Amino acid sequence: MSPILPDSIQHDQLKSRVSLFFKQAKIGTFLHQSTIRKEKGLSALILIQFIFSLVLQGKNLYRTLESGRFPDAPEKDAVYDLLKRTTYNWRKLLSLVSAHLIETILKPLTSEDRDRVLILDDSTYDRNRSKSVELLTRVFDHTTGKYIKGFRMLTLGWSDGATFLPLAFSLLSSKKESSRLQGINPVIDKRTVGYRRRQEAIEKGTETMFTLLDTIDPRKLGVKTLLFDSWFAYPSILKRVVTNYSLHVVCMIKRSPKVHYTYEGEKYTLNQLYKMLRKKRGRAKVLASVIVGIGFNENAEEVQARIIFVRDRNRSKEWLSLLTTNLEHSEEDAIRIYGKRWAIECFFKVAKSHLRLAKEFQCRSYDSMTAHTTIVFLRYMILAMSSRESEDDRTIGNLFYLCCDEVEDLRFAEVLLIFMELLGTMLTEDEILADDQVGPFLDKFFNKLPKFLREPLLLSNAT
Repeated sequence: MSPILPDSIQHDQLKSRVSLFFKQAKIGTFLHQSTIRKEKGLSALILIQFIFSLVLQGKNLYRTLESGRFPDAPEKDAVYDLLKRTTYNWRKLLSLVSAHLIETILKPLTSEDRDRVLILDDSTYDRNRSKSVELLTRVFDHTTGKYIKGFRMLTLGWSDGATFLPLAFSLLSSKKESSRLQGINPVIDKRTVGYRRRQEAIEKGTETMFTLLDTIDPRKLGVKTLLFDSWFAYPSILKRVVTNYSLHVVCMIKRSPKVHYTYEGEKYTLNQLYKMLRKKRGRAKVLASVIVGIGFNENAEEVQARIIFVRDRNRSKEWLSLLTTNLEHSEEDAIRIYGKRWAIECFFKVAKSHLRLAKEFQCRSYDSMTAHTTIVFLRYMILAMSSRESEDDRTIGNLFYLCCDEVEDLRFAEVLLIFMELLGTMLTEDEILADDQVGPFLDKFFNKLPKFLREPLLLSNAT
């Protein structure tokens, strides 16, 4: 297995970089707050730092512990005892570290006008060669179209469009006992956090998503929008997110004959709505949009939302549909914001292909899988933060802001206004149009502009 980091980075440099990240992320402090601490022997911080660094150095956990060729390696029992403790709150550790990095480093780097979003999605956690893993079940893999043994890894993450950080996750088994290949270990203490995680694993994914949302504070993270795909896009879920968490939703919706939307006082399915609407001509990417009401029973107050019908680029005669509960979003805004959901797909790819998610060692305990997944997510964070530091000039620090104070940025709308004024001057000076004809010409030109260009110009004129 090749190392994640370049060969030019020697062992001492890697150790220094990892130590710096652990201090920057305050992992030692958050380990204590998450009750992850040992009474004797090597500290939990040292053990986690050891496991954390293995993949970045291209090493295997089992071979490193068994070979005896690494004098700095801890005892095997110490490592496995750390991972399988039922009292350790690994989800809290992950949420605290992510929130700290976002609040102290990433938020100051992004403008308040930039859309920061929460992203919810699931992916397969493959344990296809296992038999005795706790709560093991069969899950459907959409990439292969086959059932595999493993879990559904439901993940909640944060993104500002440039950097993605995972916030919380849950390894979901099956709600049906008959579908599970293994049950819960009967000796687990029901008072522990490990037992609560096991109970979450056998709940519906639509319920577990709210458990994940309860672990974070959207206001501190600067987010106003939650993104997810059509799997979670049911009226009751949409209403609960908007009402209980004060978040807007942008999601894909599917054509279900059981889901109805209120339009002009009548209930319609998605297919019926599409047939009713007048479509845009030509090869327009956005075919139509409509504002509808969403409610999950007759007596509930409806939530207003905009449904946008988009041409399917893979099948030109087919269409896809997006929904946004923020009526201030234009059609282009909703599509652009939903595009940020792709960040979590890239995260899953990196975690599985490069950071050895579910492959580093074959543990059987549910706590061990939770602990190892948390460490893999922490590995992704150091890569994400390193990438941001190398690409974003604002991470230079105060020097960047001092330089920015010297030059005032021209906004896009101001550039358009300057362009229109220059166009009017040239038309007059070259005697192409008379003075009294230039104004009507520019007004006509302005009215022909797309809506997303006209609105910034109107705001600039107003100010």
